[in-house]
Amino acid sequence: MKRLKFDYSMVISYDTAIENCHYTIKCFPAENERQRLEELHISIRPRNSSGNGIDSFGNRYIYGTVLRPHDTFSFHTSGIVTVGMAESEAAANEGMMGAYRYPFGLTVPGDGLRYYFAGMDFSGRASDFDKAVYLMHRLYDDFSYVKGITGVNTTAEEAWKLGKGVCQDYAHILTALCRMAGIPARYVAGMLIGEGFSHAWVEICTGGRWYALDPTNNCVVTDSHIKLGVGRDASDCMVNRGVLHGNARQKQSVKVIVKEV
Repeated sequence: MKRLKFDYSMVISYDTAIENCHYTIKCFPAENERQRLEELHISIRPRNSSGNGIDSFGNRYIYGTVLRPHDTFSFHTSGIVTVGMAESEAAANEGMMGAYRYPFGLTVPGDGLRYYFAGMDFSGRASDFDKAVYLMHRLYDDFSYVKGITGVNTTAEEAWKLGKGVCQDYAHILTALCRMAGIPARYVAGMLIGEGFSHAWVEICTGGRWYALDPTNNCVVTDSHIKLGVGRDASDCMVNRGVLHGNARQKQSVKVIVKEV
């Protein structure tokens, strides 16, 4: 168990002023049996009226509208989270389980992933957890971490054919493989100890409990990860979504720092 201090900052710059910008931010550590939020600070610029909500996947979010012209939108959150309090968390919402059993969006497999899955050998691996860990190990051996090859809309099948990608791609592919094995699986957005960007991993459900696996690092998640949100794929738990009026081009920068305290 660890106490982790996190600092997440996002800045969106526009090449010309925009107005009437509607946004949704999902960047708040979840609270469950595995982790507890102790401290949270939030700053959004320009200042505006906002509200809070919870989506159908249980993710907390802030929504609001910036009416006056602006050429920069920024979001900053920081705080302290205790993680690793338990090995798993209860699958509280059984009604959502069907959403995590079948292919969806960016996790839909094609011929390449189906052929890859057909070559898996589950002999001697009776439990769903052991099968999922085996799939994670295989993926780690057969896929390479390379930045700049894939994008936020790259599918699991497209990434698999490339043979390389980043944490989002690892998570989408493992999610697809687990679902093909009949194991409910969901995409997780979060943060990892270190300095850089956000991170992504997978949770699989077995015995009424969710267990977290990090295929990018080929490990079972313990106490170095902060969970922010979950969904069927990355689109369900994107940190930032927005609609704006104007023809401005935008540039987004994100910086994440997580360290033990």
